[in-house]
Amino acid sequence: MSEIDTCKRTIEFTVPVLEVEAEIDRAATSIQKKAKLPGFRPGKTPLGIIKTRYEEDIRSQVVDNLVNKHFGERTQQDRLQVVGSPRVTDVHLHKGEPLTFKVEFEIAPEWELGQYTGLEAPYEEPKVADEDVTTRLNALREQKADYINIDPRPAADGDYAVVAMKSIGGVEGEPIQNDEMVLGIGDAGTMPEFSEALRGMTPGDEKEVTVKYPDEYGHKRLAGREVTFHLTLKVLRKKELPELNDDFAQDVGDFKTLEELSEEIRRQILREREQMAKTVAQEKLIDKLVEGHAFPVPDAYTDRQIEMNLETRIRELAMQGVDPRSLKIDWEKLKESQKERALRDVRASLILDRIGERESIAAMQDEVDREIHRISKQVREPAAAVRMRMEKDGSLARVANRIRTEKVLNFLFENARKVAAE
Repeated sequence: MSEIDTCKRTIEFTVPVLEVEAEIDRAATSIQKKAKLPGFRPGKTPLGIIKTRYEEDIRSQVVDNLVNKHFGERTQQDRLQVVGSPRVTDVHLHKGEPLTFKVEFEIAPEWELGQYTGLEAPYEEPKVADEDVTTRLNALREQKADYINIDPRPAADGDYAVVAMKSIGGVEGEPIQNDEMVLGIGDAGTMPEFSEALRGMTPGDEKEVTVKYPDEYGHKRLAGREVTFHLTLKVLRKKELPELNDDFAQDVGDFKTLEELSEEIRRQILREREQMAKTVAQEKLIDKLVEGHAFPVPDAYTDRQIEMNLETRIRELAMQGVDPRSLKIDWEKLKESQKERALRDVRASLILDRIGERESIAAMQDEVDREIHRISKQVREPAAAVRMRMEKDGSLARVANRIRTEKVLNFLFENARKVAAE
């Protein structure tokens, strides 16, 4: 692959002897002013001694100064936008000879923005059926359900058992214990072994049960283990769902009638589906834009994107209570597997940014302010304190960039040709 096909560049430099010697004298003079050597007053040590005593320091200063000077002049002359950290190699500096070196670096890609309006996007106006509204209403009924104690009798499917449970084998460390665990007998969310053990038990009965948990089970101490519990059935309850009527609607929120609540649910489902369909369409538009703009991307950009993706994943694991250090992850292999996705994301970001510039799309101050106030309510801190912290850590700029990207995506969606989804 040629340099034209990538963002990598290499330039060889030769600095004339006279310039090198002049730089050596400057470096030596600079050190002379500060040097304190036995037998000489500060600043009066002969240059010859300075050059001998501080040879390595002088060499380092000379190379740094001349590399920065000549590389800076060359990139300015050739109008090269350098990204990442240049790598200096093959440095040769010998007395009475020119300084020679190479600089390997990457530049920002040069590319032309192609067509971005009138692209096809799969989108159909979502519909909401009466059954969808009923399903959502029933979910609300479940949330408002009451659980009523019933007279002692043998437990059966559909009952809710309040049990005291304690692990007696299968887990390390302290036993797992809960004195008020509620288990729906026969429910999909209840481990089958518990339902089987509870069927036929009467309040006051005790029993031992062994449960095999899947490897992906959410509770880390239980995942992939066979755990034996001692169960005591304390109380049986039945679930009573409220009736779907105007009283129910008033209990749910600021609604007078069940019809008002139903219509609001219909609108809510429609908004959710519209947003979902729009997001799918926007992702397809991004794919088309990336396919239509095949320009090289600097490794510095993709490496940073991979780092950001991994940092996000690590934060997610931490929020779930998982210590990433405890996981046996081959981070280098993981980074390698992320390259293709990172390349796509970076190229998409550059394209959307260029479209934003072309269309003069920007995040307005009031839009950023609204986001700051939303965050301040979420974290329960004053908006001014949130803004100050975000300005300090750089997240305010990221918020503005995200708002701008969303506006660009909305622009692309509005100016796309909507076609039936496959």
